Amino acid sequence: MMASTAANVRAEIPTIPMLIGGEWREGTRADPVKDPYRNEIVSYQPHSTLQDLDVALSAAVAARSIIAGMPGFERAALLRRVSALLVERADMIAETMSRETGKALKDARAEVVRSQDTINLSAEEAIRIEGEHIPLDGSAMGAGKIAMMLRFPVGVVAGITPFNAPFNLACHKVAPAIAAGNAIVLKAPPQAPGVVHELARLFVDAGTPAGVMNTLYGPEVGPALVRDPRVDFVTFTGSTRVGAEIKAASGLRRVALELGGAGQTVVHKDADIKEAAAVCARNSMRLAGQSCISVQTVYVHEDVYDVFVEGVVSEVSKLKLGDPLDPSTDVGTLIDEPTAQRVESWVKEAVAGGARVLMGGERRGAQLQPTVLVDVNPSMKVVCDEVFGPVVSILPYKDFDEVCRTISDSRFGLQCGVFTKSLDLAIRAVRTIRTGGVIINGSSTWRTDQLAYGGVKDSGIGREGPRYAIRDMTEERLMLFNL
Repeated sequence: MMASTAANVRAEIPTIPMLIGGEWREGTRADPVKDPYRNEIVSYQPHSTLQDLDVALSAAVAARSIIAGMPGFERAALLRRVSALLVERADMIAETMSRETGKALKDARAEVVRSQDTINLSAEEAIRIEGEHIPLDGSAMGAGKIAMMLRFPVGVVAGITPFNAPFNLACHKVAPAIAAGNAIVLKAPPQAPGVVHELARLFVDAGTPAGVMNTLYGPEVGPALVRDPRVDFVTFTGSTRVGAEIKAASGLRRVALELGGAGQTVVHKDADIKEAAAVCARNSMRLAGQSCISVQTVYVHEDVYDVFVEGVVSEVSKLKLGDPLDPSTDVGTLIDEPTAQRVESWVKEAVAGGARVLMGGERRGAQLQPTVLVDVNPSMKVVCDEVFGPVVSILPYKDFDEVCRTISDSRFGLQCGVFTKSLDLAIRAVRTIRTGGVIINGSSTWRTDQLAYGGVKDSGIGREGPRYAIRDMTEERLMLFNL
């Protein structure tokens, strides 16, 4: 009787299929996916095998000529159909995301709605893929000849996405790849497979040709996917460690790697301190700090340090920690309890080294209270490594140029924020800080989907954003007329 009951419970929990060659396929094994807040199984995901990978790549290779031969206006129309379906299913996808990742429902829905921009922008770029004319009259050999650089799809794209923005970041891989005329094999994050499955359903229901989009799940296939010679381009968002492994395995193929950051933001004494404190507070705790551009370290001029700290504490105290499915919740869980334990241990290590916790720091299961630290030093993990949790450290500084050099010397270089009313200081920061982006009068946490987004140093290679991703997912070919 007990076995029968267990089977019935299992039957009520959805099992996610793979999408391979236009067909929904079950895996030979299914792994549970748990809600980090309730510790309940919400679905079972397939454990894709190397055989599944082989079939998926073969399907993508077979489909690449089909999608490459589809005119740009048809690829754009396909993406617009996906966007229209997304509007209809946004609430369901957001709830799936909240259950799988512990993300506050309001943030999950905002991510899904925002992803319409990613898809629509990709549709717009599908009809704007262009090369360039190369003037050859600058030399005797070239005089009278005509040369042009044309762009063509690379062929097969391998995409690997993370759990922290599982829908939007998957859209940033899939939509530009298809807009550019490529087939894609997408490996979903193990913590959020249902979200990727719903994205795949959108593309199937919108009429995507078989084999153009394929999905794989589980830990086994990732390394083999990026090594397979049938893959022409690899796009990955995740940790610096895994990014380095992918770069080493990619050989001569191009890659786009969007990796980690330390979320540095500078607040100068001439800034609007109240506004800067509110922005930094919200953007350090939003998504439970699980964003590679989450505000992690704030350098504040010593003249306004106390006022700024008071403002951050006041703003953070207003945030509600609770059930991710409660629409009033501001901060949900971290992705799982071991991750929350790791962040908690970093906070305790900082305190043992002399840091003070002004608020937060307590953990219950996968939830960690929003935490504000002061009296930290640059050697602490909470400052020099990526915390990826709801923790912000605030440090005073005296010299603006020195703090810019400090940020530039970090091994990370994704984005930083600078609050100042001085145009001179803003330009000095842009010229001094080696990073992928400098946000003036905003925190490190700023991204809109059409911008070129990415980092340098240990924060990655290449840029995301439909226009820039499409540039990476196409290759140039010279056409020369000898006349």
